[in-house]
Amino acid sequence: MTMNRSTVEIAEQVNQWLNDVVIGLNLCPFAAKPQRNKQIKIYVSEASQEEALLEDILTQLMELDSTTVEELETTLVVVPNMLSDFYDYNLFIDWVETLIRQQNWEGVFQLATFHPDYCFGGTEPEDDENLTNRSPYPVFHLIREESMEKVLRHYPNPEAIPDTNIARVESLTDEDRRKLFPYLFR
Repeated sequence: MTMNRSTVEIAEQVNQWLNDVVIGLNLCPFAAKPQRNKQIKIYVSEASQEEALLEDILTQLMELDSTTVEELETTLVVVPNMLSDFYDYNLFIDWVETLIRQQNWEGVFQLATFHPDYCFGGTEPEDDENLTNRSPYPVFHLIREESMEKVLRHYPNPEAIPDTNIARVESLTDEDRRKLFPYLFR
């Protein structure tokens, strides 16, 4: 991972992934509307140490907490300078979830996780289904639980989303994969 990329370039790459993969493949059927309405914040953390990253995540959660949903629906915290090892990233998830609990935000915020080497438990790294959570950089997605519950109430059969997503990424051609996930073929 190159350290000389500007935060603007990194945010643009993540936005491209959001548009082409998450929304383009409809992996998250709830992402298109807030993206259209400019209610998704992409925050690039320049942290290179765990404490600084936790502070950045806390700051972003506090901003979500003090902002109306109309202004800001959700935040993606992008981590270009650390946690490139998926095992380290996975361990850090516990710290973020502990932070949410300590701030009494259980039921208020939840976390979704994305990583270039994302690997679901019980899968092999090369299994297609991991593509659903592979992003250009480690990402912590801070979600308002109330918003999620609201959209799920109106969404038919949300339990089917993971299987639908797996089928969708499994059907991608090699050319599609290179285009949508260029960071996996460097």
